[in-house]
Amino acid sequence: MTYNMKPLGGTELQHNFLEQHVSKDLLDKFQICTSVPGKVPLSKDKINVLWQKMATDQPHFQSFFKDPEQIKQYDYYVFNSHWNYEQWRKTFNLPYEKCTVIKNGITNIKQRDPKPKREKIRLIYHPTPWRGLSVLLGAMQLIKSPNVELDVYSSTQVYGDDFKKENDHLYEPLYDQARALPNVNYIGYKPNEYILENLHTYDAFVYPNIWEETFCISALEALACGLYVATTDNGALYETCTEFPIYIPYDQNWENLAKQFAAVIDGIADQINTDGCRNHLKYQQDFFNHFYNWKVIAGHWTGFLQGALQNVRST
Repeated sequence: MTYNMKPLGGTELQHNFLEQHVSKDLLDKFQICTSVPGKVPLSKDKINVLWQKMATDQPHFQSFFKDPEQIKQYDYYVFNSHWNYEQWRKTFNLPYEKCTVIKNGITNIKQRDPKPKREKIRLIYHPTPWRGLSVLLGAMQLIKSPNVELDVYSSTQVYGDDFKKENDHLYEPLYDQARALPNVNYIGYKPNEYILENLHTYDAFVYPNIWEETFCISALEALACGLYVATTDNGALYETCTEFPIYIPYDQNWENLAKQFAAVIDGIADQINTDGCRNHLKYQQDFFNHFYNWKVIAGHWTGFLQGALQNVRST
């Protein structure tokens, strides 16, 4: 299979899905800018929407949102989670009548078959390195299960060549640590198509998140695929993942966090082949593939855009 090697983050992928699943005639009436104000020029002839997926602490748009007059430049703000919306509302006093929440979506996720017994328990970690890789590598040194193996696809390449050249060297010691561990395989960057094509061959997505996620598409894809997910309750993760994962309370003491994740990984290894776990993962697959399918998400977008269009016309 040939993969698109152009790096794409979650924002770009979701925007592509929006264009694929929502009527072009409807979208053409809107100027939708993702995350950074001004990345797409404002339009005098269209309804301007800022689709915000970033956290409030990003330095490059602080001055924009601290100015109420600039906030008025956008007709509507769309957020990827209620958690993220509440952070923005509290930080910048955004007008609630201009704001809505539409979750991210998924499409064409290969399903993991929960039935075969696993002799080797395969774990995957593919978020960027600063989001928890150091904690996970610590946990892998503490686990007791001999039949657990972790594949690490973490890299800064997802944000493009320039970002990688400027930043990837900062994480080389972490990559070297991963390469040195006997139960860890450091693979490095693979495009999202590759990850989705192979995700079903893994048993669990382990994500000791130390970064306030505003949604977490990686977790959503893993849940829809049928992987057991273990993560922290940091940021919007509980909202995105609901009751299905194992949650470890976020602890700023990363050594303690690593110990807790080691215990959870051993627990997953013990339970993954039980009927109870298989049933749990099947319900999980059904839930996320229904409610987060882009055909459903497209309906939310269509309803919002049609309502916004009607509102502008009436005023």
